[in-house]
Amino acid sequence: MKIVVDAMGGDKAPGVIIKGAIMAAREYDYHLILVGQEKAIKDVLRQEDYPEDRISICHASDAIGMEEPAAVSVRKKRDSSIVRGIDLLKKGEADAFVSAGNTGAVVCAATLSLRLLQGVDRPGIAVIFPTLGEPCMVLDVGANIDPKPIHLLQYGIMGDAYSKYILGKTNPRVGLLNIGEESTKGTDFQKEAHLLLSESKLNFIGNIEPKEIYKGGADIVVCDGFVGNVFLKVTEGFAYAATELMKKELSESSVLTKLGALLTLPAFKAIKKKIDATEYGGAPLFGIDGRVIISHGASNDIAIKNAVRVAGEYVNHNVNVHILEELESY
Repeated sequence: MKIVVDAMGGDKAPGVIIKGAIMAAREYDYHLILVGQEKAIKDVLRQEDYPEDRISICHASDAIGMEEPAAVSVRKKRDSSIVRGIDLLKKGEADAFVSAGNTGAVVCAATLSLRLLQGVDRPGIAVIFPTLGEPCMVLDVGANIDPKPIHLLQYGIMGDAYSKYILGKTNPRVGLLNIGEESTKGTDFQKEAHLLLSESKLNFIGNIEPKEIYKGGADIVVCDGFVGNVFLKVTEGFAYAATELMKKELSESSVLTKLGALLTLPAFKAIKKKIDATEYGGAPLFGIDGRVIISHGASNDIAIKNAVRVAGEYVNHNVNVHILEELESY
């Protein structure tokens, strides 16, 4: 299996991205293609001990910055690492693409070049969130900020297929993100989406409030990309703030409190690992006729390694084939 990694994408590129790719090459039986500026990639590789037979380079002279407009950049920067990486998928020279770069550019390039799966009108980004119960998938979190109700039904169908064949959930519960549980809550958009989901064959449990997601109230939650992205950013912000507040309180506490904290350190580490986004790897871009995994811009090497793992699972489990089967049944 060949997986392309965008070496120039992300806040810490290319160093951290390449280190994560090396970790993945050692741990998984994949061949990784690092796409980006060849000199910069080789400069990093020279400082690392890596399996040379499992890593190759595809030169791309340009890169799309995190703040650049997506559509314009994709059209103008045809030799960027994102466009070249997606092109390798289109030509059948690779099986999946992983990028921590400009999300909008990745979505745009993948949609224009790879096209959408039959029966899908808009792509969606799915992120796995830790909860008090089983992990919950939320989609969309940024690919489509102005969807139609039918798109949310399609998200539910695609999420259902992924949850069954990747996460091993036999009858995943699908919820619609809303401000209340009643079917009459929300805008006309939410009400129409609720009706479509209710009439589908999905295990639709109705509206779900954001607080219920963290309690494990659903396996899949669908929403528009704007709301989903806000939910994602609030979750990240709160997790960071809670961690920093705890550190501050402990640093200013008595010796006895610090001793108690030391004794509970193993439990805190276990919790940190459970809620650590790096453990979940990248977010699949559903609806694309290809396998594209999007990582957080601030990803570290472990996150990139796990994103490669997710890409490999996506390929090995033929997720797009199962999504098409689910869509055809509707």
